[in-house]
Amino acid sequence: MRQNVTFGQYYPTGSIIHRLDPRLKILLSVAMIVEVFLIQTYVGFAILGAYLLLTILLSKIPLTTLLKTVRGVLFLVLFTAICNLFLYNPVDAGNEYTWWIFRVSDASIDYAVRMALRLVMLVMSASMLTLVTTPIELTDGIESLLSPLKVFKFPTHDLALIMSIALRFVPTLMDETDKIMMAQKSRGADFESGGLISRAKALVPILIPLLVSAFRRAEELAEAMDSRCYNTTTARTRRKVFRIGYADVIAIMSNALLLLLIISANVIF
Repeated sequence: MRQNVTFGQYYPTGSIIHRLDPRLKILLSVAMIVEVFLIQTYVGFAILGAYLLLTILLSKIPLTTLLKTVRGVLFLVLFTAICNLFLYNPVDAGNEYTWWIFRVSDASIDYAVRMALRLVMLVMSASMLTLVTTPIELTDGIESLLSPLKVFKFPTHDLALIMSIALRFVPTLMDETDKIMMAQKSRGADFESGGLISRAKALVPILIPLLVSAFRRAEELAEAMDSRCYNTTTARTRRKVFRIGYADVIAIMSNALLLLLIISANVIF
């Protein structure tokens, strides 16, 4: 299962995308998420897709690695598309097609396709952040972005540490789930046959050991940090000081151009 889940994993290639300021990569990821929901035309989706493809090529990450993330949420994408296909019913729906108790229209088909594209690009944009940024850089980047909240005594470092650890343990928990499923199958457990209720009941022998393992790992991590006298209340220094370089400026300008092209596509097409 872990081989099919790339979210939360870091893929080192030493590319120019990897060397960007982590604060900038976080902000650009948020900007791309906003841009995904701003798109109203297929031309806009094509522009954003080309931008994503260019980013993947520059990062030197295999396209198949990123597509594994999409495959992990394929059920959610299909479920959302089907729901919008049959439930979206605007006033001006265009041509309607009826079969038995189901009724779809040109408008519902168009809306379902656009929603599926949004989810796919949303997942790919979010996955790129963890693939090109180490957990330590994510922690420092989030803490730096939240540093203005320190005026209000907000625990920025604690929040950044929690978020980075959560992202880091996603592939670890997937690996643990895979091991538990293989152990249960070797004991005769069946997770594929039966109805929906039977399959849900079959997940209980997986969820309980997984929760126990997660709490055990959390306790071991807490003890390891405590034994090393890790303390978030004192002033902490960083080995690497973040600075905005020429590549970062180019990345900002390219994303601004992307936003301009998407807005223009919404107006023209």
